[in-house]
Amino acid sequence: MAASIDNSTNHERNFTADSHCGCQISNFCRFIRLCTPRVRRIDSSNSIFKDSSKVIPQECSEDDIWQKMQEDAKFYTKQEPILSKYYCSSILSHKSLETALANQLAIKLCKVNLSREALYDVFLRALVEDGNIQRAIVDDLKAVKERDPACISYVHCFLNFKGFLALQAHRIAHKLWINDRTVLAILIQNQVSEVFAVDIHPGAKIGHGIVFDHATGIVIGETAVIGNRVTILHDVTLGGTGKIQGDRHPKIGDGVLIGAGAKILGNVKIGENAKIGAGSLILKEIPAGATAVGNPARVIGLR
Repeated sequence: MAASIDNSTNHERNFTADSHCGCQISNFCRFIRLCTPRVRRIDSSNSIFKDSSKVIPQECSEDDIWQKMQEDAKFYTKQEPILSKYYCSSILSHKSLETALANQLAIKLCKVNLSREALYDVFLRALVEDGNIQRAIVDDLKAVKERDPACISYVHCFLNFKGFLALQAHRIAHKLWINDRTVLAILIQNQVSEVFAVDIHPGAKIGHGIVFDHATGIVIGETAVIGNRVTILHDVTLGGTGKIQGDRHPKIGDGVLIGAGAKILGNVKIGENAKIGAGSLILKEIPAGATAVGNPARVIGLR
């Protein structure tokens, strides 16, 4: 896998020959690589979602996506030489998708009294130890590229889409939460909320192949469960009604689309492949394949 194969020599040679960065950038990349820890992939057999082992087709592995990201990063350095150092430090100096993501999240979420180095160590350990998270990252990248027409490449999503980054930070926070590291999990949640304007409780369970389109204003409560291949637009709330304790948040089936500004409140189920219209208020179950719109929402069609 990408985390255990050292292609740094080839990457450095190709980068130097194919780009206009010059020796200074090449030396910069070499320095970054020397400072990047070597990691081995450690797959975990534990999974929240029982079908996660079937999520990724073999023809599109993590190595394939990582190689494509590196190729695109080299192309972008030639297209925009001013961004050479940025793409080098963010993508080309890393040996795996996990180290690059840990670095990207640590840079985004650090603050004066929460160092980038400390966050990097926490993020990287979670990423290399959990095979379910590794598979989810690849599925999320593929989902954004396939379902968001504004996404021009995997690198574009990885570096610039805050919905993708907020979701990956949540996956790490959720791992910490279920391992009883609740204080650190909530701290990460708070940082994600402040930096990305996406507030996901670390207790929420989220499947694979998720798209948070635009993402600003998304709120997801503690006992919410989201299936696979779900698309959620900005300003969506999966919240409680404020009247009960315990299991109090929505359960979203596979393949659901939730439009901008929709509010789904309470422990209600949204069936597989349902569509929730923009601005709708959902307070009761929506059957599989249905389209629901309005405030309060009503079902206007079934597939």
